[in-house]
Amino acid sequence: MSERKILMIPGPIESKANVLRALGAPTLSHTSPDFIKTFGNCLEMMKKVWGAPSGQPFIMAGSGTLAMEMAAANLIEPGDRALVVSSGYFGERYAALLERFGARVSVLRAEPGHTVSLPDVEQALGEHRFKLMTITHVDTSTAVRTDPLPLARLAREYGVLSILDGVCSVGGEVLYQEEWGIDVVLTASQKAIGVPPGLALMVASEEAIRTWKNRKTPPGSYYADWTNWLPVMEAYAKGKPAYFGTPAVNLIMALEQGLGDILNEGLEARFERHRQTGQAFRAAMAAMGLEMIPASPDEAADTLSAAFFPEKVEGSSFMQAMAKSPVVVAGGLLPKLRSAYFRVGHMGGVSESELQTTVEAIASSLAECGQAADGKNAWDAARAVLKP
Repeated sequence: MSERKILMIPGPIESKANVLRALGAPTLSHTSPDFIKTFGNCLEMMKKVWGAPSGQPFIMAGSGTLAMEMAAANLIEPGDRALVVSSGYFGERYAALLERFGARVSVLRAEPGHTVSLPDVEQALGEHRFKLMTITHVDTSTAVRTDPLPLARLAREYGVLSILDGVCSVGGEVLYQEEWGIDVVLTASQKAIGVPPGLALMVASEEAIRTWKNRKTPPGSYYADWTNWLPVMEAYAKGKPAYFGTPAVNLIMALEQGLGDILNEGLEARFERHRQTGQAFRAAMAAMGLEMIPASPDEAADTLSAAFFPEKVEGSSFMQAMAKSPVVVAGGLLPKLRSAYFRVGHMGGVSESELQTTVEAIASSLAECGQAADGKNAWDAARAVLKP
């Protein structure tokens, strides 16, 4: 059996021992008192992690894409206009998804490494009557972070619902859903939440729920329809059993541990730890002469990084060298630049030792590809950020 490697990709990430123990525990009935309590705890903790005390959480068996679809299915009716603010691959995915539900979609696209400017968004909002706007908080394809707050304010000003794709941000990047006025924030369990893949998670505002209730047509997805799932969430929140589809019992037991870890650490402390980790990793890459895809530090995510290969290094050769290391990183995803860069996730409970192992593995792989790289010097640069 091959030796297990450290996952330093943009998800799934490493999960803590308590999370894995819960995942591997004997499966409970989804109507048992213990599981009902666990489900209710998760719903309550989600509101705290999201910063949405008045929000309505949803926990679904599925991926982050299902969460994206659930938001679209319940809030879009055929003919509605939607504005997609895209900073990469997953903005484009949301545009395609919205079109499936009959939306007339306008897309504002940023150049790779950049975010869409606020004046461009305001101009677009002034040109058409949009029902909703989607924002990718951190695009997993580029490691570019968009500031949701000014965009959410614009959405409110123009009477537009806002959906934040927080798949690669919730639990790692600064987020205050209710204070910022964001209507839907969605994510998946396997990212900064720190739980293995399989749960689609979202919190909807009172305005989003009100918009859904006032629909003239039923949602185009039976499985994703809030009509089927809201009574289930409300029942579990009140300590009562309910059923539409069998929940992912063990994953939800693991989610209770993951959300508990986040709250026990404290949101502000967690945000700061991710900020330092992201800056430290990029300092190490800079020490090795690597350039990042995000055009400026303000547009660089705290949860993951995307670095260009040096000019003389073939991407395929680098990935082959990394495959011999104790660390797994991800290749490029953005179609235009797929072979020009690689991605490293540093979210959730990533430790300093795991970060160091990753930096040293990258340095060793670059050296194997003929690019001079001093792993010790790079790690010293990272430590200067972690421990000033």
